Amino acid sequence: MFPSSRRARARALTLALTLCGTALLTPGAAASAGEIPKAPGHRLVSDYEGAPATASPVPGQAPPQHPFLAPNGRSTMHADAAGSATYPYSGPLGRGPEVRSEQIAPLGGECATATFDSAGRLITVCGTFTGFLLKLLDPRTLDTLAEYKLPQRSSTVEAITRLDFSKIFKDTSGGAYFYLDNRDRVVLADSRQHILRIAHEQAADGSWHFAVDNDWDLTGQVPHDCVSWTNLFPSGICDPVTSVMPDWQGRVWWVTRLGRVGTVDPGTSVIRSVQLMGEEIQNSFSVAEDGVSIVSDHALYSFAASSDGTPQVQWRQTYDRGTGTKPGSVNQGSGTTPDLFGDGDDYVAITDNADDRMNVLVYRRAVGVPADRRLVCKVPVFGSGASTTDNSMISRGNSLVVENNYGYENVTSLLLGKSVVGGVARIDVRADGSGCDTVWQSAVRSPSTVPKLSTANGLLYFYEKEPNSLGIDAWYLTAVDFRTGERRWKKLTGTGPSYDNNWAPVTIGPDGTAYVGVFNGIVAVRDTA
Repeated sequence: MFPSSRRARARALTLALTLCGTALLTPGAAASAGEIPKAPGHRLVSDYEGAPATASPVPGQAPPQHPFLAPNGRSTMHADAAGSATYPYSGPLGRGPEVRSEQIAPLGGECATATFDSAGRLITVCGTFTGFLLKLLDPRTLDTLAEYKLPQRSSTVEAITRLDFSKIFKDTSGGAYFYLDNRDRVVLADSRQHILRIAHEQAADGSWHFAVDNDWDLTGQVPHDCVSWTNLFPSGICDPVTSVMPDWQGRVWWVTRLGRVGTVDPGTSVIRSVQLMGEEIQNSFSVAEDGVSIVSDHALYSFAASSDGTPQVQWRQTYDRGTGTKPGSVNQGSGTTPDLFGDGDDYVAITDNADDRMNVLVYRRAVGVPADRRLVCKVPVFGSGASTTDNSMISRGNSLVVENNYGYENVTSLLLGKSVVGGVARIDVRADGSGCDTVWQSAVRSPSTVPKLSTANGLLYFYEKEPNSLGIDAWYLTAVDFRTGERRWKKLTGTGPSYDNNWAPVTIGPDGTAYVGVFNGIVAVRDTA
């Protein structure tokens, strides 16, 4: 039930004490009600560096608008169905930026995926040790307008009962990957292996609440003998649902950790599925009119649905998965959600898990492409023996931007002023499709965020932490020029593990605010000048 070695128990105890200790901070760092407290040292580090940027829009077409998703920029963790991680509106330019935060829970509380309804209200799922919370937030004040409690994940029970907190940090299930549909409804898969479609409504007195519109039970096709407080030692198989997305016909596609790929027909509630035997799916997936792109820890797939909704493989491409899981990866495989991109909507890109240096892989997406012509390029990135990512790339036109997460595993990885080797690179596919070139490389250290690009102002947004000789853990929102890779400015959000984003993305809101989910909640950075 518990780790057998004294060292393992010590590590678990250290983690528990570290997490609990985030509330025991310097008296001078007391925060106003609702704010995330800052750890000691926040007055000893720079608050702002650089200079305000001038908006310089990035040319190119946005991904096609998905008919069953909220408008691009408001619908998914990766901003749209194509996984582009681009937003059509401007983020902060660094003009007197201010920071606001909201503590969701003293222990945990991280708000990862953030979406926006048609009125600009923020909808997010926040993870706590008692379960996930679906929340409707005021985008300016971050006050909670409505809340819906989702069931606790089995990984949380395992972490507590077995003193192995890695169970939590390597679990991508339970509702973290959700989407907002074209009617402002949240669609997610909870830890019971149910897909829920949830609306938010305002009562006559002005208050808000969530209401479940649909509940599709997948347990007839997904093994669900999972650890719980009433089932501490299950004898069967537990296969958590990782992510959900709609296709162009309105079916809800879903994937599981143990390689199941399925669909739900919302009109008939018919569920169909297949399994990729011996393969694991820990990332989200992307959708275009020509198919569904899914990456497992062995291969990249293009799927389409048959007439009865059963997923069918259109093509499969294996990649170099290396010989083990690197520090900075959830499993032994690609850490990226596929990017569907290209000036002609031609390509799909992922990264591999090659042992020495990770490669950016670009493939031709069309179904009829011969196998020996599918690969466009294979570009090694970052340093020898220190190269991996577990976050989606950014794609715009024929360009890709990738960051290096090597060395980050959880909120204890960078305590006491430590950081990662870092690095960011931009790769462009040549106009004639003959290969790819590295345009620039940057030394920005963004340990674990899903970065984003504002096409309206030409800035890339990262969540950065640099080494600190005083042991201060200072976290910054950093803006980088898309064209040159130059860091334009950075703004301190906070100090200590409470401000570690722990794999959560940067999200740009319609009002120009940049949001980052952090370990104890969410922070917002916006211009004031």
